[in-house]
Amino acid sequence: MIIDDERLARNELRKLLSAHPEVEVLAEAAHADEALKLIQELSPDVIFLDIQMPAKTGFDLLQELDKAPEVIFTTAHDEYAIKAFEVNAMDYLLKPIDPQRLSDAIQKLMMQEDRESLLGDTKVELRGSLTEADQVFVKDGEKCWFVKLADIRLFESVGNYARVFFGTNKPLILKSLNALEERLDPKTFFRANRKHIVNLRMIERVEPFFNGGLLLEIKGGEKIEVSRRQAVRFKEMMSL
Repeated sequence: MIIDDERLARNELRKLLSAHPEVEVLAEAAHADEALKLIQELSPDVIFLDIQMPAKTGFDLLQELDKAPEVIFTTAHDEYAIKAFEVNAMDYLLKPIDPQRLSDAIQKLMMQEDRESLLGDTKVELRGSLTEADQVFVKDGEKCWFVKLADIRLFESVGNYARVFFGTNKPLILKSLNALEERLDPKTFFRANRKHIVNLRMIERVEPFFNGGLLLEIKGGEKIEVSRRQAVRFKEMMSL
């Protein structure tokens, strides 16, 4: 369902969604009260929700729902990103909506649907698992990003924090490396040593290192030592 007070914005989003046959638009709503009624009648899997609308905001609408569908925010304002994360939005798309970002959001939605259908009754316990296609919210002070896990090349332990390396950014988040390791897909992210988790797809070079270990050169130029014990596991994983 598309929920937006601007008719042109609804038309544009519907046009973009027409390129995705896996998505069926059940209805459109121009304000929160109309959307509330339609959601209760139609039970959509996902709503594309504008934030600033007359009378009630998108956040107001979510508060009135007993059970909310998956939410992908569509807005011209980036200052609501933190609040969107707090209400567990699946994604946050800025207008004008980029077709590739929309495709990424739909792919993420479909993967979530597939995962839940496979997990059945256990989906609540395992919902926290993340794949490289997932997009995560990263906040460091006043700065915040939505980052695809595939674009994160490295996590580095800094006390009770972890430094996240993506692009030219290296923000700190209040997460331990152990907590991150529990949620990350081990097929993509490898615990190289006590202080580092590396994205296997971001490794450019592997060299022998001191005492049976390995030295990994990551795409950003970082060089990460793989401990002797983890080097054995790394070779097992990466060999034919």
